[in-house]
Amino acid sequence: MRNKEGSSGPGEVKVMAKHINISASKLRRVVDRIRYNSHEQALMILEFMPYRACYPVLQLVSSAANASRTSDIRKAQLVVGRAEVGRGRYYNRARPRARGQAYPMRKHTCHVAIAVRHGPP
Repeated sequence: MRNKEGSSGPGEVKVMAKHINISASKLRRVVDRIRYNSHEQALMILEFMPYRACYPVLQLVSSAANASRTSDIRKAQLVVGRAEVGRGRYYNRARPRARGQAYPMRKHTCHVAIAVRHGPP
């Protein structure tokens, strides 16, 4: 998983992770739950959801909150603004079948971009 950090606007910090080994539809259902929530609320939601996709999103939200320290914003005032999930490339693998055959199998990846901004306290 590769991370990219940057600023996309005034008072907004954008964090991106690429090539996460989860399909985009599975990650999208997690990201939809935390969009427009406060930083503390998003962390609590992600810790108690039972999906494997929560861990990379939790890392991204924490990384974005840590990167926002350069703009002198407290973590209690942060709100998850934009959160986008896009399809990444897929890897071709072979699934063994009967009589020495092999069926093709696709391992899907995705890209996630999360932006946190200064919101109402």
